[in-house]
Amino acid sequence: MSKQRSVFAHVLSNAGTLLGGRTVNALVSLGYLALSARGLGLAQMGVLTLITAFAQFLGDVVKFQSWQTVLQYGAEPLLKHDRTEFQQVVRLSLVLDLGSGLVGVILGIGGALLFGSILGWSSEVAPLAALYSLTIAVMTSATSVGLLRLFDKFRYLAGEQAVSSTVRLAGTGLAFLLNAPLWGYLLAWAAGPIASFCYVGTIAWREMGRRDLLRGFSLFGPVGEGLPGVWKFAWATNFSSTLDVAFTHLITLMVGGLLGPAQAALWRIGRQVADGMAKPARLLIPALYPELAKLRVTEGEGAMRKLAIQISLLGGAVAGALLLLSALAGKPLLALVMGKAYVGAAGIMTWQVAAAAIGILALPLEPMLVSMRAAGAALRVRIVVSSLFLLALVPLIRTMGLSGAGLALIGAALAMATGMFLTLRAQLGRPSVLRDNEPSCAKDANDAKGV
Repeated sequence: MSKQRSVFAHVLSNAGTLLGGRTVNALVSLGYLALSARGLGLAQMGVLTLITAFAQFLGDVVKFQSWQTVLQYGAEPLLKHDRTEFQQVVRLSLVLDLGSGLVGVILGIGGALLFGSILGWSSEVAPLAALYSLTIAVMTSATSVGLLRLFDKFRYLAGEQAVSSTVRLAGTGLAFLLNAPLWGYLLAWAAGPIASFCYVGTIAWREMGRRDLLRGFSLFGPVGEGLPGVWKFAWATNFSSTLDVAFTHLITLMVGGLLGPAQAALWRIGRQVADGMAKPARLLIPALYPELAKLRVTEGEGAMRKLAIQISLLGGAVAGALLLLSALAGKPLLALVMGKAYVGAAGIMTWQVAAAAIGILALPLEPMLVSMRAAGAALRVRIVVSSLFLLALVPLIRTMGLSGAGLALIGAALAMATGMFLTLRAQLGRPSVLRDNEPSCAKDANDAKGV
């Protein structure tokens, strides 16, 4: 088997490992969603949706994609067995996590108490939203995830979200049996990410210890020194992730503000099912990033491009299957899982699945740009597309209701895919520092492995 086929097979293997855990997660997620929807009713379910979307939105806004920093700047020192530089990368990543978590919690508590009325929250609901915002502290931590991806420990990552969803299901089941009010369901939903954070953190630090990477490690010491472009890279990936929020949680909040909690619940449920259907293909992304980071060090951009083409062809086949499944089974699936009251989400779910399919077709484009240390170029595409998207979203929702939000989502997905493709083509067509250094980087990496 050639080296390139071996890397592609490894990506599929890791994605398959994640798929096992995510399949469990998807089923369990539908379970706690169904229990919450039936236990709270449409209106209260809408409030629960808005509170959790509010916290997730802020977490995504302030979150540095520290796992990206671990992968892109940690791969080379790991391959070269440079413990000091690797620990510096981890230290920087932890600083990003701690800082963003603190900012997110402050914004969440303040925003819920001061501006909750804008989202239709009563004086009783706003303090609950403020308390739920404490979970932002664990949502912004991604260093452990980056470490496990870099160490190729995908079997542990497969359990990350499954742990969160299982804890949520247990808590939601208890709330349902006790006929608990809204705060009981919020407590159950908050327990999930906390459990997941503890699980993945414990395993990541254990793996560092096994590799003798904790010896001499300290939170105090140099962070960005000697890592060229690391702060620019960290900020670019942070802003890119922030803009990506416009395609997820911000739409839910705007739908709720403009159309009411009930419509927000329909949007969220449709999006949850659509994302669940697209999840198997999207699992290629976390499996793809570490392989691209290692190929950049050892093989260069040519090998990266070949791998991206293979992933794109596979994504196209998956995208077609998703659209067919949504068209044939959308309404029966929603009626079975959520109840007849939520069948109204079937129409908007079709729009959401179509947008997800476009994203799957373009799946390797942004990972290629980020792995080439061109996160700034990807960010510029997101700024333009997100600005146009947000400008169009409010008038479309007011004019067409939920269908307007779906139309905006489709347009944004098409624009994003086109922009990323053109940017990547331009990036590959000009000389770069990465290309100039490829032979020496590959030689150093091979020397470190004794090749």
